[in-house]
Amino acid sequence: MFAYYFQLGLRSLRRNPALTALMVMAIGFGVAASMTTYSVFRAVSGNPIPDKSARLFTPQVDAWGPQQNLKGGEPAEALGYVDATALMRAHEAKRQTLLYQVLLSAIPAGNRDMPLSLISYAVSSDFFSMFEVPFRYGSGWSAQDDDARAADVVISDALNLRLFGGANSVGRTLDLSGHDYRIVGVASHWNPRPRFYDLFSTDGFDEEPDVYMLFNRAIDLKMRPSGRNSCRGSLSFTTWQGYLQSNCVWITPWVELDTPAEVAGYRRFLTNYAADQQRAGRFNWAPNVRLRDVMQWMDYEKVVPPESRISLAVALGFFLICLVNTIGLLLAKFMRRAGEIGVRRALGATRGEIYTQYLIEAGTVGLAGGLLGLLLTAVGVGGIGLLFRPQIAKLATLDPSLVALTFAVAIIATVLAAFYPAWRAAHVQPAWQLKSS
Repeated sequence: MFAYYFQLGLRSLRRNPALTALMVMAIGFGVAASMTTYSVFRAVSGNPIPDKSARLFTPQVDAWGPQQNLKGGEPAEALGYVDATALMRAHEAKRQTLLYQVLLSAIPAGNRDMPLSLISYAVSSDFFSMFEVPFRYGSGWSAQDDDARAADVVISDALNLRLFGGANSVGRTLDLSGHDYRIVGVASHWNPRPRFYDLFSTDGFDEEPDVYMLFNRAIDLKMRPSGRNSCRGSLSFTTWQGYLQSNCVWITPWVELDTPAEVAGYRRFLTNYAADQQRAGRFNWAPNVRLRDVMQWMDYEKVVPPESRISLAVALGFFLICLVNTIGLLLAKFMRRAGEIGVRRALGATRGEIYTQYLIEAGTVGLAGGLLGLLLTAVGVGGIGLLFRPQIAKLATLDPSLVALTFAVAIIATVLAAFYPAWRAAHVQPAWQLKSS
């Protein structure tokens, strides 16, 4: 019966092409607007590391005090050198890393080309295992290398291709800003979006980093942060050591905690650490600490661009209007066939069969609207750069999941819109229709 009703639906669509075209266009345009904006929203609000996001936490310790705090009494979004290194030395987490952006340039071999400006990070050895960085060649460095301040670096696959033609460059020497470094690993393409681990210095959608170097070595080389740096109060320091001891924040810490008990224990450790600093006279305010996991941190930092939320809400509103129009068109289409319905009911068709026939017919309209919507979505995704920044626009892709969702939304929404028209059609009184005919 489904195939029979589907054939009836196709015949009905051909019976009144103008009305059918209006319904298909309403569904197609509504679905396309919704799916295009949803593709952007999905890209910027997704979980960048789903298998570990609930186990990775960034700690915050208030080093500014209530007079200088952020809105709502929140502590700074990063740590200064004193607090960051103190947390590392305590080693209260299974894995932990510090990171900040640095400015490096690569000198190509033979000095034949101009130096390359590189997106670089100074990190600790646990960075690669904590964040599941994939490797094409080699690996990261060890904790012993951290302590030894080794001149080791991990480079990206893209930089390896540019400098070494994609060959295994592990063990080779690379000149970075006038210093020689030994390549210990080549990371495969890895650029989680949003870049959850550095929302202090980026908006989460920057290009893939080129180089990772040892945090301790960057400190030894007095490499100032190339990313954000925030200070409060009187800034009287004039030396690198004075900068390290100041209340300027520029280092992002991350820790890996596997169980709720570990999370509670680390939170107690942060509170006790802040209390110790208060007793030592460094802080003259009560402990004020935070410990947020990946998704909580992204929510706090408001990673999702407001324009993506607004455009999605507008598109959904437009889709709702299209559905209301579709309800009216389906009602007109179905009720014009009241005489046919009356005959079928008089010949023994049940209301359930009338429901089934017209809902399947609505499904064919939804299928046709889904095809149109898919074509328009492809056009919309291609032109999304007109509304969003290039870094965000290129995240929107028409992948198989979006194709399936487009068809599903079109068909389900049309069938739901057809419930009231089908109900009206099923309640046509056969006697009245036969008498009037």
